[in-house]
Amino acid sequence: MTTGPEQAVVAAELAEIRRNLDVGVARIDGQLALLAQRSEQNDRDVTVATERVRALEHGRWPLPSLAALTGVCALAVAIWQAAGH
Repeated sequence: MTTGPEQAVVAAELAEIRRNLDVGVARIDGQLALLAQRSEQNDRDVTVATERVRALEHGRWPLPSLAALTGVCALAVAIWQAAGH
């Protein structure tokens, strides 16, 4: 059986361990909250970037179609000139 002073030392050490555990859990909770906030911000940034890319893709010139149209027009002009008009 333990004596009084030894029980006080054990109780003090257990209290220190509990305090360290509580501090560690609080630190982990804070880090998890920060990671969750950053994840949400990254999701918003990705959404905004995706919307911007879609807007740019929608507003771009259809260059292959314009090239084909220009080629057809050039061919028509060449045939017209060859016909003597």
